[in-house]
Amino acid sequence: MPRGNGGPVRLSDVAREAGVSLGTVSNTLNRPHSVSELTRNKVLATIKRLDFVPNQGAATLRSGMSRLLGLVIPDITNSFYAEIAKGVAAAAEAQDYAVILCNTDDQPDRELRQLEMLARHRSAGALIVPLSADERRLDRLRKTGSHLILIDRVASEHDGCSISIDDVRGGRIAAAHLLKLDRKKLVLVNGPDHIPQCANRRKGFQEALMGADAQAGRYIEISVEEMSSRDGERAADQILALADRPDGVFCINDQLAIGVLRGLARRGVAVPKTIAVVGYGDSPIAESAQIPLTTVQQPMFDLGRAAVAQLLSEVEEPADQHHHSSTVFTPSLIIRESAP
Repeated sequence: MPRGNGGPVRLSDVAREAGVSLGTVSNTLNRPHSVSELTRNKVLATIKRLDFVPNQGAATLRSGMSRLLGLVIPDITNSFYAEIAKGVAAAAEAQDYAVILCNTDDQPDRELRQLEMLARHRSAGALIVPLSADERRLDRLRKTGSHLILIDRVASEHDGCSISIDDVRGGRIAAAHLLKLDRKKLVLVNGPDHIPQCANRRKGFQEALMGADAQAGRYIEISVEEMSSRDGERAADQILALADRPDGVFCINDQLAIGVLRGLARRGVAVPKTIAVVGYGDSPIAESAQIPLTTVQQPMFDLGRAAVAQLLSEVEEPADQHHHSSTVFTPSLIIRESAP
């Protein structure tokens, strides 16, 4: 709110009105534990009455760090990352931090530029879903100058903190469910080999088949370039072209699974009677699909919240007292009509 002379309310105005020093007002805003409850309440009441807005830019100059967090994701349109972003935003707001959302569009150079931009703006740190698990690239990202938390990747203890999901277990869950339904001729619709999640989910899928001695772990794998519903439709055509038609399909994500369902419906194949389909992710499209999708659920919102907690712990602890850690969430199965 403007003062009587038309200018903005300043820190000195709050101090004068509250009858305290400038330092007390500053401590109330930045180090409230150092001010008595009585004085703190008086200052906060004055701030509210005068509608004073703290100058965060000035605070950044004094402390060398802003109350901004960066979230760097590969694809803003992907519901998996959107749900993570919701968790990040909720946790950041609760701690009075703002979030800058950066979309890399799956471009490595853009990913690096965005992290460098966050460092220049003195962000408190960055949460990133890196485009690859290549250690040389990750090391370069870590040298941009910001505290860095990896999401959906596992970091080694000496390299940094990370939040991830046990995708090997997720792959086992999917295969075990198809085997439980007595599906014996299985297909895995997988993404590019360089994506760790694809490799880990395949590994779990294979382990479950071998453990059950399902034809000595045999299955057919169909690889796609993009893990989209369009490529899922193309995969459905490949599935139906197989000489020995399968009776169960595991798709590495829900987008592919929705495409497979669409492709099978277009060719008149009954799901789940003829072919059961399992996805991965439990994205919003899974439940609302024409045939609601059985899928492996990932706690995406919780993933985002935990990443913020881990980042703020690293930011606020002295460097010599902080110990890097990796938190791994456990996926679970959501059973719907595509594989009941």
